Amino acid sequence: MTEVKREIFGHMPQEDGGGEVEKFVLQSDSVRVEILSLGCIIAALETRDRAKQFADIVLGFDKLEGYTRKHPFFGAVVGRVANRIAKGKFTMDGKEYQLFLNNGPNSLHGGARGFDKVLWSPQILPNGVCFYRLSPDGEEGYPGELKVWVTYTLNGSELAINYRAQTSKKTPISLTNHAYFNLAGQGSPDIYDHEISIEADSYLPVDDTKIPTGEVAAVQGTGFDLRQPVQLGKHLKQFHLDGFDHNFCLPLGQARRLVARAQHPPSGRTIEVHTTQPGLQFYTGNNLDGSLKGKGAATYPKHSAFCLETQNWPDAVNKVSHSGPVASGSIWRAVRNAQGGRCPEVLLQEGCGVTALPGATTLTPCCSLPFL
Repeated sequence: MTEVKREIFGHMPQEDGGGEVEKFVLQSDSVRVEILSLGCIIAALETRDRAKQFADIVLGFDKLEGYTRKHPFFGAVVGRVANRIAKGKFTMDGKEYQLFLNNGPNSLHGGARGFDKVLWSPQILPNGVCFYRLSPDGEEGYPGELKVWVTYTLNGSELAINYRAQTSKKTPISLTNHAYFNLAGQGSPDIYDHEISIEADSYLPVDDTKIPTGEVAAVQGTGFDLRQPVQLGKHLKQFHLDGFDHNFCLPLGQARRLVARAQHPPSGRTIEVHTTQPGLQFYTGNNLDGSLKGKGAATYPKHSAFCLETQNWPDAVNKVSHSGPVASGSIWRAVRNAQGGRCPEVLLQEGCGVTALPGATTLTPCCSLPFL
């Protein structure tokens, strides 16, 4: 049985359009999650360790002011297109589109005011909440009016996030959730004692602006070979890596499959990721610098969290070899899920990319992020 509570979290500043921000608390016997109507943000996710002690394992803020100021997309739904688009440009049906540049020379996670920075309209469900918004034609430079639904439901130890979108014009779309995890509990100083494995034979090298160079490189014999579990701190030192912010190329297929696992041996918490998506962006919080004051006055230094973002390959709309999700007058659907294991406390299900084109085969990728 899931309990759903609705609370006022705060009010948006007038310069940001004003409006009331609500917080939705979903609680079962084993999981408690807080979700905001601002950006569909997962503001807290409490799970138990092997000793049955609860901890909040996602980074974020106690008050709305933290989320209205600049922050690195903590817990938010990002879009229309997750990750980077080179020079903020793409051409569709012979027309060039220019997006806002918010990441050096590139556009990142939807632009200056992406889906993470806007209020969504909520509807309470028996075991969750559904958020809706209409992204107008031309918003942040993207073509087409886009209707988007993001649904969170909690059933026992399973938290599910489902995406659905419908567009009036052909437009690129690739949504994901940008939660930052520390399985030792948010506010823990680093993730060096976490063990990571990713089932990928190749990855995308990037230039100095984090745009893929076009090469699909084998992981064999490199620091990007995470096919067997590695302790993150030791691995970074061994290969002289500053961290990860790279797309790992996943096997193509309709069937959902296990692609990644993150473990924290001291607590027993584990996340497994299952997906049909072509890419997994593994990010180790390289740009966190301790300047943000998070929940409980915690600071978030470099490498104090990680993200596992199932999505299409970065800059896919500009790459012939891996053209990005493009919706055209049709429905875009996605599902991501997770399930428990050794410490079966939460199952997180979240949307990922799918392409729906009239007259074409509709793909239905799913992904999963289990907490074990």
